[in-house]
Amino acid sequence: MANGQWYPPEWPDRIRALAAGSLTPVSPKRAATVMLLKDTGTGPVVHMLRRRASMAFAAGAYAYPGGGVDPRDDDRHVGWAGPTRAWWANRLGVDETAAQAIVCAAVRETYEEAGVLLAGPTPDSVVGDTTGPEWETDRAALVARDLSFAEFLDRRGLVLRSDLLGAWTRWITPEFEARRYDTWFFVAALPEGQRTRNASTEADRTVWIRPAEAAASYDKGELLMMPPTIATLRQLTAYETAAEALAAAPGRDLTPVLAQARLDGEEIVLSWPGHDEFTKHIPTGGAPA
Repeated sequence: MANGQWYPPEWPDRIRALAAGSLTPVSPKRAATVMLLKDTGTGPVVHMLRRRASMAFAAGAYAYPGGGVDPRDDDRHVGWAGPTRAWWANRLGVDETAAQAIVCAAVRETYEEAGVLLAGPTPDSVVGDTTGPEWETDRAALVARDLSFAEFLDRRGLVLRSDLLGAWTRWITPEFEARRYDTWFFVAALPEGQRTRNASTEADRTVWIRPAEAAASYDKGELLMMPPTIATLRQLTAYETAAEALAAAPGRDLTPVLAQARLDGEEIVLSWPGHDEFTKHIPTGGAPA
């Protein structure tokens, strides 16, 4: 492996099946993930987790806290602060109910997997320490889907702080992948008084790491990552503070990035538009180059 690009061994066969018309793409599920940043004396660091080796999707890969949308967040009343649902719908390229669900997923998954909650008792405040038995009981209920996010916020008298999120990019899992996600990536800063912890059952390690350091480790083949993860890490290296990254988010292009595969003579060419570094040339009977 020249670098740490995640590449499932079954992809070539699936790509050939898709080209032959014998593979029907599954519909991607809506998802959200959050690049959580905090400032240090040498620039911002980002919170990452390593997916357990037992995971069916992207096992061993480093990623950000995130996960699928809960359909219950589409139409339930959610305590809300920041830009309106209509604003978010325009920004994310979806309708208002989908926009609410996607933003809720970003905030909920960050709490479920990292213990960090972007919500507060008023539209201009954020909760402090979210550790303790009562918080953990509610977090576990959210993970089990025994408690909806709207119910959780209402129970604690909190409003979701959508203004603490910045929509960064959008990637859709390739059509030849068995598990597909339409994922919106967000950026956020760690709220004062809160701290991260490995609260995810899907991760065996979490780190705070400088984006440039993580990217360098990927380039050496030391850290395994999916294309959108390393792509966003490289983008984050341009910013000297978390606030700078958040300020840049509204100007980011959210046109979905979707991998393309084509047959070219005796090989398959796999590419992600706008991201040439991920292009793979796969001999019809061999490994990718």
